[in-house]
Amino acid sequence: MSYLTTILPSLLAGLKTTLGVFFLTIIGSVPLGILVSLGMKSPYFTIRWLINGYIWIMRGTPLLLQLIFIYYGLGMMGIAFPRFEAAIIAFIINYAAYLAEIFRGGLQSVPRGQYDAAKVLGFSKIQTFFKIILPQVIKIVVPSFGNEVINLVKDTSLVYVIGLGDILRAGNIAASRDVTLMPYLLVGLIYLIMTAVVTLLLRRSETVLNKWR
Repeated sequence: MSYLTTILPSLLAGLKTTLGVFFLTIIGSVPLGILVSLGMKSPYFTIRWLINGYIWIMRGTPLLLQLIFIYYGLGMMGIAFPRFEAAIIAFIINYAAYLAEIFRGGLQSVPRGQYDAAKVLGFSKIQTFFKIILPQVIKIVVPSFGNEVINLVKDTSLVYVIGLGDILRAGNIAASRDVTLMPYLLVGLIYLIMTAVVTLLLRRSETVLNKWR
């Protein structure tokens, strides 16, 4: 127990970085994903082509490789980002691509008649989207969105590869220094707790949204 109290401060310091990456990714990728999903329905071929290319690259290459490219690759080309900012950029553009596909599916699930009905009632396109379409899309995509959020909890450990001081890096340093697996076990427990909290919140959100169907 005394050993755990010794390594806990460093793990909690790493947890701050992990949570920072998690929350900033959610904040940045959700609106970007919505914009990209709307762009996929653009009447302009060039816009659709560029967006589909972006999604293809983001979904077709590992997030780990994207992290390395943004931090090390762009740095070699003179476009240098600090570690934390590089991680946030990589995570946001990666998860926005996945969320865009989820939102696109949700948009396609809304009956076309509701767009026409909103137009007859005098709603503008913006009012139709935010007051009628988006609430329905949110209900539809919550399960798929939840899976991506849970994946994000675990994917935050990838920032270790660019030397960012997250919880996994803190655990690895303690394990190497003290020659014990106890730090890894504690790190695993913290990830399990985070995943459990996120899962409970998502299930609660589904229950609340189901009341409005």
